[in-house]
This record gives sequence, C-alpha cells and structure tokens, in this order.
Amino acid sequence: MTLIDLLERLSCLVNLSTSKVSQVGKGACPRLFGITIFHKLRHFVFSVVFLVCCSALACQQRVGVAGEIVTPLDATSAIKKDDSTQPPSQRDALKLPLKNPLIVVTKTKRRLELYSDGALVRTYKVGLGLNPVPDKIRQGDRATPEGDFYIFAKNDKSAFYLSLGISYPNIEDAERGLRDKMITRAQHDAIVRAIKRKATPPQNTRLGGDIYIHGNGSSSDWTWGCVALENQDIRELFEAVAVGTKVTIKP
Repeated sequence: MTLIDLLERLSCLVNLSTSKVSQVGKGACPRLFGITIFHKLRHFVFSVVFLVCCSALACQQRVGVAGEIVTPLDATSAIKKDDSTQPPSQRDALKLPLKNPLIVVTKTKRRLELYSDGALVRTYKVGLGLNPVPDKIRQGDRATPEGDFYIFAKNDKSAFYLSLGISYPNIEDAERGLRDKMITRAQHDAIVRAIKRKATPPQNTRLGGDIYIHGNGSSSDWTWGCVALENQDIRELFEAVAVGTKVTIKP
C-alpha cells in the first residue's frame, strides 16, 4: 500500500464520519457508529506504521554502481581512501619497522613520499631552498640538491626541531666538482671514500653541505637548500627511518 492509498483511505473515513454523524442526528445508534469508526481508524494507523517501517528499512540500503546492494558499512569501506596524505590526527599509525624504506622527494610537486618495501605509506608536503628550481652546484647557492643519497645522521636536538642528514655531496657531485676545478683531487677522493662507506661526506668544500630533512614548516621555500616539513610530519618520519635509509631527490 502506498502513501497515496492511505490518503484515499483517510478521505473515505472522513466521508464516513460525516455520513455517520448525519445518521446519528437522524436516530442512528451512536454506539454502533463509535465501534465502526474505531475499527477503521485502528486499521488505518496500523497501515501507516507498516509503511513508515518499510521506508526506514529501504533508507538503510543503497544500490551500488554495479547494481549490488551496499549496506552503510559496505559504503564506508568502499569510499575509504589511502590516508597517506591525511592530517596526522586522521592517519592510521605507521606499521613499524618499515621494510626496505625509501624516501623520494619530488621538487616540482613539493612532495616527500615514504615507501616501505615498494609500497607508498606516507606523503608529506615540503618546502625547499630559497633557490628551489636548479640542482645544487656550490656552497651558498641555496638550491636543493638532486640525485641519490642516504641518511647519514639523525639529530634530535636540531635547531629545526628534528633533522635527518642527507649525504650531499655524492660521487656525481664530486666528479663534477673535480671537473670544474671547484674541489681538489684529495677532496674528491675523500667524498668518494665516505660515500662508499655510507659515512658522512665532507661538508665544508666549495660544493657545499649541511643539507637536511628537518622541521619548522613546509608552507614556503625558505631554507638554504634543505627539505622542510611540518613538525608533526618530521616527527613521524624521524621515528620511522634509520641511518642508511635511501633518499632520492628528483627535479
């Protein structure tokens, strides 16, 4: 029975009531009139309750795109998205320890991605150096370097909240520096030895150094060549990775 049917029944009851009232006025039995109206109204109320219950049940189901019935719980699961970009308060905790962790920074997208065994587990917004576009060439150019590196140090007493040291300059930087007569052969060899040992490369040559992933904000490009994150993000990253973790910085 539809709502329209119920409205029609209600109209009939009203007409019946009017008719009965007329009959009572002409001497019809009032008791019989009351019993008849009571039974019809009771039937009408039961019908309304039944229709409301059916409507509520129907509202608790949704038809999926492929035509299957999806309950509210199923719908929530279907639209649940990867939380790697969600604010820290809305993220699921990282499953530690990570397996074969990898950090990938894409400069043009101002984005740092954290991988575990090849799977993306986090994405963070970053700020870069004041000269954010070119590759780092020399000390003081305030550019963020590009290439393949590793974390050579973790500093929990950083002036920028927390920091992870990036192994710049790498061997390619050393080759370029020697070719362009920016560093000596001895400096070149010292860089190569350090990289091969996964140690800290010399930080005080004309190629520059002291490049870190650190905190204090990612809303702009404000560093002298480092990669900056929000403090809550560097805290999570700091706790997730170890010295030796690979870092790739792309243009």
